[in-house]
Amino acid sequence: MRVMAQTAMVMTLDKCIGCHTCSVTCKQAWTNRAGTEYVWFNNVETRPGQGYPRRYEDQEKWRGGWTLNKRGNLQLKSGNRLQKLFGIFASPVQPELDDYYEPWTYDYENLVASPATDDFPVARPKSLITGKDTKVEWSANWDDDLGGTANTDEKDPILQKIREQSEEQIRLEFEKTFMFYLPRICEHCLNPSCMASCPSGAIYKRSEDGIVLVDQDRCRGWRQCITGCPYKKIYYNHKSGKAEKCTFCYPRVEVGIPTVCAETCVGRMRYIGIFLYDADRVTEAAATPDEKDLYEAQLDILLDPNDPEVIRQARADGIAEDWLEAARKSPVYAMAKELRVALPLHPEYRTMPMVWYVPPLSPIVDLLRDQGHDGENPDVLFGAIDSLRIPVEYLAELFTAGDTEVVTNVLRKLAAMRSYMRDLTLGNEPDESIAEAVGMTGSQIQQMYRLMAIAKYDERYVIPTAHLEEAHGLEEMGCSLDVDGGPGMGQMGGLGEASGRPTPVAIENFNALRARQTSEDPTGNSQLAGRVNLLNWDGQGNPDGLFPAEQGGQGDAGGRR
Repeated sequence: MRVMAQTAMVMTLDKCIGCHTCSVTCKQAWTNRAGTEYVWFNNVETRPGQGYPRRYEDQEKWRGGWTLNKRGNLQLKSGNRLQKLFGIFASPVQPELDDYYEPWTYDYENLVASPATDDFPVARPKSLITGKDTKVEWSANWDDDLGGTANTDEKDPILQKIREQSEEQIRLEFEKTFMFYLPRICEHCLNPSCMASCPSGAIYKRSEDGIVLVDQDRCRGWRQCITGCPYKKIYYNHKSGKAEKCTFCYPRVEVGIPTVCAETCVGRMRYIGIFLYDADRVTEAAATPDEKDLYEAQLDILLDPNDPEVIRQARADGIAEDWLEAARKSPVYAMAKELRVALPLHPEYRTMPMVWYVPPLSPIVDLLRDQGHDGENPDVLFGAIDSLRIPVEYLAELFTAGDTEVVTNVLRKLAAMRSYMRDLTLGNEPDESIAEAVGMTGSQIQQMYRLMAIAKYDERYVIPTAHLEEAHGLEEMGCSLDVDGGPGMGQMGGLGEASGRPTPVAIENFNALRARQTSEDPTGNSQLAGRVNLLNWDGQGNPDGLFPAEQGGQGDAGGRR
């Protein structure tokens, strides 16, 4: 047994309201640069829907993740080493720009600089890639709130799979459908296929916290990692020629601050904590023959931080005491392993993902209430989970490789929590039979309620800080995005871009953006002189342009300046 620590996240989907605040703040912090216009390290998908990029879950087409060869050993779905070698100079299988969307802005300059005419001026959409007029046809959240789903539902890979298995047409009329939001970031997998796909070895998994990063100095732009990642959460920067991905905001995590997406989440649906896992058993677990057993296999390699033997071995393997204490208080361990209500996304990809999800129950409760039933009554609610139109099969294809029993058990636990806690809230005696019906105790249900409903900040985010003695090693690794114009540690402070530096404006007109993209100066100083991006200023110091420059000849006339 070799004990290692993994920083992980849990998202409770019932609490996601689809506001995209996480996406916007992540975009502002990490991908607000030339070459990353189409890149969303964090995006929020409406389900059912095609996802972003389109149909990324269709691994028969994109060849992401792992599969088992004839000997039962793990092999990249995109091919073995020999096949990869022969095809290294060929274009890898990857989404095209149309699958992501061609990013655009509007020619706002025409609105303010157009000469006076009888016609109103318009701001035409302009491609951020070519600079030419474009037609807006797709974006990262085009299916938002089921917009357009009536015309594109047949393109959802999971719905197609359900139809093939059940041989029934899934009905998607708006008055008879279901909908929920699915936020996605890089999974920071225990068995990352992107790392195995990289010919230059630029992608690495940090041993101290398990965060997966890209070494920009070693990256040669092969783009094999994009093929290898089944979640399509690695992107190609067309300006720098390098691969980029979600960094789990590691400069923040190292000092004990949660990721930007978690910190700004309106619904407080994200939890960050530590898993201890047996690194020697990861490959064995990922090679589990039956896909439906992968969820249990992944749980089995997660170690109990209260087990004396695990503690002893963790200390021998160099895990610090404060990290062991964080693992014992970890909300992600409690929700995934102890309460077993959080599930991994697409375990059948065999990457051992470390971003977990609590599946949504609200559509069931809301419909029962709208139909005049008591949505919190356990008898009504438990029956509805098995028979209601919301397809448990859909959730199972997302989180348990099609095993509906696991998802049903999670939904029953969530339903039991609502019914059990209602009695306590109303001052009645709690009904212990509700907890027993789902294999839990009353104290476990109250623990789950506290975590999912009223947890305080330090309960949702249990993040041990990096140790000073490891600082030099962390520094040597370098920032995965510290490149031309990038937001690396060389250019950012803890809360925002370094004070006093001229920085690109986040929301700017098309002409200024085009000048920045084509300029040799990554900050575009010549075009943006005298302009200040207040949204991205950390409030420290006086950046250039905050105050107008003094004009010669004005002096102190009248005692005013």
